[in-house]
Amino acid sequence: MGRGPSRALVPSPVVPTRPAPPPVLPEARILRVPSIRRAQRSDWHQLIRFCVVGASGYLVNLAVFSVCVHALDIHYTVAAVAAFCVAWTSNFIFNKFWTFQQHGLSALQQGARYLAVSLVALGMNLIVLEVLVRAGTPEVPAQAIAIAAVMPVNFLLNRRWSFR
Repeated sequence: MGRGPSRALVPSPVVPTRPAPPPVLPEARILRVPSIRRAQRSDWHQLIRFCVVGASGYLVNLAVFSVCVHALDIHYTVAAVAAFCVAWTSNFIFNKFWTFQQHGLSALQQGARYLAVSLVALGMNLIVLEVLVRAGTPEVPAQAIAIAAVMPVNFLLNRRWSFR
């Protein structure tokens, strides 16, 4: 059995056709703002767990930051990095095993991705912290505001990339 001539699809003058939408690139999906209307109950539970873990990390971060700035007299930028390192460790463990329970990547891959996202968040945090401190906000409240300001980006990137 031989094959007949190749037939290409030809637009029909009778049936309206439209071109296929462009493919959604994985990077675009990661950065896309989620639709609240399409969120499922499990999505909200995951967000709540992320916030609980984040709150514990927030307290750890502020405690370490406060000790570094006030008790050890360390510059607030260095203190923010030290506090980040301590909070990052506990947050990764809790997020891996409690918040984002279903995942197909190894712990090493997740850890590397989580670290990359966390470093982006740290960079954003340091920018907000610096702006607030230069504007006259005391260091600890400025750090508290900076952490809260970065949290939504941190959640979305971790959910869509680190722990997918």
